[in-house]
Amino acid sequence: MTTYEVTQSPSPTPRSADDRSIGELIGDLTRETTQLVRQEINLAKTEMTVKATKVGKDIGLIAAGGVLAFAGALTLVAFLVLALIRLGLAGWLSALLVGAVLTGIGAALAMNGLSKLRQVDPVPHQAVEALKS
Repeated sequence: MTTYEVTQSPSPTPRSADDRSIGELIGDLTRETTQLVRQEINLAKTEMTVKATKVGKDIGLIAAGGVLAFAGALTLVAFLVLALIRLGLAGWLSALLVGAVLTGIGAALAMNGLSKLRQVDPVPHQAVEALKS
């Protein structure tokens, strides 16, 4: 599990609880609660940024798989179909075989990217756990 650090601003030197009034104690509580909420928001932002970066890379894999499958189809279909015809297969059967193979390769690449994308958990677990406690 990846951990993230959130920097804290230095707090003023605290006086002992005996020396502070109720108003000062409530003010300190409000200030510290606000600081805690800000830190939790920063933690959630950091976690989401890391996860969004990973999702972006996985989407890139999906796109690359699609582009490669398409480029392969465009560059090899004509050659392979003609080669199979030359070997004695009917034109329609040659085209069907070549199309099926290229589609299978493209589907395998896209499924690999989708599989990796499904493994990403978008929930900022550290921030959620910190808010629960």
